[in-house]
Amino acid sequence: MRDRPEDFHEGLLRPALRAWDVRATTLDYAPVGFGDYHWVAGDGGGRRWFVTVADVRRRTFDGLGLAMDTAAALREEAGLGFVVAPLRASDGTTLRRLDRHRYAMSVFPYAAGTAGHFGDELSPSDRGAVIDLLAGLHATPPPLSAPPRPPELAGRAVLESCLGEPDRPWLGGPFSEPAGELIAEHAGTLRRRLAELDRLAGVLGEPVVTHGEPHPGNLLCADGQWSLVDWDTVGLAPPERDLWLVAVEPGDLARYAKATGRTPDPRALAFYRLRWALDDVAEFVEWLRSPHGRTPDAEQAWTSLAGTLEELRATS
Repeated sequence: MRDRPEDFHEGLLRPALRAWDVRATTLDYAPVGFGDYHWVAGDGGGRRWFVTVADVRRRTFDGLGLAMDTAAALREEAGLGFVVAPLRASDGTTLRRLDRHRYAMSVFPYAAGTAGHFGDELSPSDRGAVIDLLAGLHATPPPLSAPPRPPELAGRAVLESCLGEPDRPWLGGPFSEPAGELIAEHAGTLRRRLAELDRLAGVLGEPVVTHGEPHPGNLLCADGQWSLVDWDTVGLAPPERDLWLVAVEPGDLARYAKATGRTPDPRALAFYRLRWALDDVAEFVEWLRSPHGRTPDAEQAWTSLAGTLEELRATS
């Protein structure tokens, strides 16, 4: 996130880091990603850690804790070296509350490497390397902590509320009224795509351990070796949940099928592609009809909402 978290005092971080035996002398805010907040902590002796603060009103503390525990187990127990997993605190936990209701923190090793951005195009060889990682992940027996990731659209209630109340005013901030007008303009598209999602849900196969968001923004490359970061959405789902974000050509899917013995279903790939777009719309809508200012994050939400709606219309 470019914007720092509201009502959060950075002074909470240094004492909290002691649970990981980290004595931070420097804390630098890292304006990266979209959803959580990040800092780089240093001890003055050359050691660094990547600190993530999550707003657990948006997702449950227990659910995020299961995801962090799963990532740690994949690294520690399954031996998946490409998993950039949270470190365990002195009590064995991977997620700790910073206050009573809102913020929680995880600590990661500082991983060197070059990161991409969502929407970047990988070369064929790079796609092959990432598909090999996913094949290894999907073949791994699931840790006990691995949460299910059901196919239901998380933001469906938000979208149906908007479609069912087209005249309800949006008063949250400078982008609220334009966002409401944009949703009304694309109401027909959204209804058609929701119906299409329901039809496709019936084709989904058996679950495996999936990352959930293996796009270039969550990939690191160092010395030709790839790693996956941001395991907040790890969980049990059909493999197409990951593959649609990576596979571009038939050869990519053939490579996966050869490695796993499992042929990806084009209909399931289409389901997860559509589900991602609709969930994005719902998330941006929640953001823009809630109180907000003209900040870089709000501007990104507005731009992304307009672009995603246009893509949904163009591909319907």
